[in-house]
Amino acid sequence: MLSCEKLPCLGDGAVGLCGVIAARCLGAERIIILGRHPDRIALANEFGTTDVVSERGDEAIQRVRELTGGFGVHSVLECVGLEQSMRTALGIARPGGAVVRVGLPQGASIPEALPTFFDSVTIAGGPAPARAYSNELLPDVLDGTIEPGRVFDRVARLDEVPDGYRAMNERETTKVLIEL
Repeated sequence: MLSCEKLPCLGDGAVGLCGVIAARCLGAERIIILGRHPDRIALANEFGTTDVVSERGDEAIQRVRELTGGFGVHSVLECVGLEQSMRTALGIARPGGAVVRVGLPQGASIPEALPTFFDSVTIAGGPAPARAYSNELLPDVLDGTIEPGRVFDRVARLDEVPDGYRAMNERETTKVLIEL
């Protein structure tokens, strides 16, 4: 499903950054990340992002539409889980496109349901079936072809877990690796 022409990843956290890796591995020729954190954007660029959109909401939708000649994108990875990010994801999907929710949804409903129904936008998602891809991806990780571990930018001991969550929440770090 992700071997598409254009794929935006909404969110520049660990999930969005790994989405960039996945899109690149699956042959997406254009990868747009929506994010605002310079260190994360730099890593996304190293992973294969072709475009960065730092705007939010309607401005982000307008910017992605400009980048795609007004059409919108074929597939979107919504990696945040908030209502605003879902609205943006649905707003940048072209008619007949797909939005995949990999960010844990924080709300009970999907916004903009009626317009996406008439545009035949597919909405799917759920927890990553990591075991289904392990055998295929592990050799690429081990030989350094892909480096998803680079999203860990802080190491903490078990007793430092609360501070690690605080640091991620305050965007001081992308992802904390817990050392036992």
